[in-house]
Amino acid sequence: MPVSISTHVLDTALGRPAEAVRTTLESLEPKGLQLDATTGKDGRIHFPSGQLPSGTYRLRFDTEGYFAKQKSSTLYPYIEITFAVTEGHYHIPLLLTPYGYSTYRGS
Repeated sequence: MPVSISTHVLDTALGRPAEAVRTTLESLEPKGLQLDATTGKDGRIHFPSGQLPSGTYRLRFDTEGYFAKQKSSTLYPYIEITFAVTEGHYHIPLLLTPYGYSTYRGS
């Protein structure tokens, strides 16, 4: 079954969307798909729907690059979130600070 995946990165230390975070979506099972994107002014990315099969995926966020632009250091040079999808839409938000993060399945 086809799925769609989106993400929203929020810098909770600054209280605003995290713009220009380089992000990679990779399929682990089935292997082979890799999509690169960058968050917009609203901190969001909507990956192309219709071409994503059910399986296990990983989102990799370049947080070191983002925080360097903010003239800040970070404990996490990148953050990887691995998740399983079956069908429908999956929204994976990332709440980010230089020294911590959290995620969940959004709507």
